Amino acid sequence: MNNTTASLIEKYNIPAPRYTSYPTVPLWSNDLNETSWMRLVKRAFDDFGEEEGVTLYIHLPYCESLCTYCGCNKRITKNHQVETPFIETIIQEWRKYLALFESLPKLAGIHLGGGTPTFFSAESLQEMLGFILRHARVMDNAEFSFEGHPNNTTRAHLQTLYDLGFRRVSYGIQDFDLEVQKSIHRIQPFEKVKEATEVAREIGYTSVNFDLIYGLPHQNLETIKDTFSKVALLRPDRIAYYSYAHLPSVFKSQKSFEQFLPNEQEKRSLYEKGKEILSDMGYYEIGMDHFSLPEDPLYQAKVNKKLHRNFMGYTTSPSKILIGLGNSSISDVYYAYGQNEKTIEPYKQFIGSGAYAIQKGHIMSEEDLDTRKLILELICNQQTQWAHEFFAGLSYEQLEKLNQYQGEGLLNYDQKGIQILKEGIPFIRIVCMTFDRRMQDKQEKQYGFSKAI
Repeated sequence: MNNTTASLIEKYNIPAPRYTSYPTVPLWSNDLNETSWMRLVKRAFDDFGEEEGVTLYIHLPYCESLCTYCGCNKRITKNHQVETPFIETIIQEWRKYLALFESLPKLAGIHLGGGTPTFFSAESLQEMLGFILRHARVMDNAEFSFEGHPNNTTRAHLQTLYDLGFRRVSYGIQDFDLEVQKSIHRIQPFEKVKEATEVAREIGYTSVNFDLIYGLPHQNLETIKDTFSKVALLRPDRIAYYSYAHLPSVFKSQKSFEQFLPNEQEKRSLYEKGKEILSDMGYYEIGMDHFSLPEDPLYQAKVNKKLHRNFMGYTTSPSKILIGLGNSSISDVYYAYGQNEKTIEPYKQFIGSGAYAIQKGHIMSEEDLDTRKLILELICNQQTQWAHEFFAGLSYEQLEKLNQYQGEGLLNYDQKGIQILKEGIPFIRIVCMTFDRRMQDKQEKQYGFSKAI
């Protein structure tokens, strides 16, 4: 890392949204009620459902033990009797959406997230997904994926989900160093990860993803090199190399290892080393934190400028309708966002009473739609073209920032559009904030965003 890059990182490593949505969740207007939600879901289905289909995100919140770094919505329990009532609630929630649609929905994709989806038995997942698939038409290019914990993802899980159409599995690895694993309370031997990966491939999964994190306690350049040497032996199709988000005011368990975290310069060195190793291994950078092998569809979408991004991250699916099922899950129906009640018991009560569980939301304005398009194009393609009217509408402050970024070698722009340069990719969240008018309107407020770099 040269001195110029180091000084820019120090300058721009400030809290910033990850832009899995625009506006970002803390800036939603919360102008949504059940009637308007139903109307906008139906409008989106009528406008886009037949051509693009519907993608489902199903949040399965239970975990058997607490990983202390984790910022996900989860419930820690070893009581597996919670499975059946929760699955029944998911089915009931999906029934409510089905009642809005005038025809069986086309499914463009399903993603199981959590928590730990493989906390649930293969039989429970079969019951839930079997119902969903019996009441939908699966598109030819549908992508079904799930997040698996290597310690408890069994052959039965993998075979059952494969038989239901799943072809991609994402394993949460984080790090292979034992001291790091002990510190974050997630001990999973390399042999378990190897077994889970090999069984998936043996069954027929065409895409295996590893989630890795940099900036964890006790990590250093040597441990990162060792982790990647083990990753190289298994050669997953995709790798997400995330920055650890330290928010102990929100996630109390993170305080347990605070004194062992690398400093900001050390943390960035971990990323640079990981990125260098990934490049040497033949992986290509897709966008923020994501890498893939060249034969992976994600890379092909990147090359062909058909990459998309939603609350689940980068995707090849163009579907404008993402329905979230389960507590805390977020839906994006193009015209509006909605988030379910976060806590399990009230969520189940809402659904049990025949209501939707949406407790937070945002109706998109025309300006929101234009800004979202711009930000998503920058994050997916590192470039965008804009209309003359948009350029003419940029404020003096926005132009000053763009001139500053251009002078620092992060981007080029003119009256026709903007292009992020290679040196600017690590700063892309900062560049996107330039166009985030809702954040600019509320600069006096503080939000719980992780640092940008």
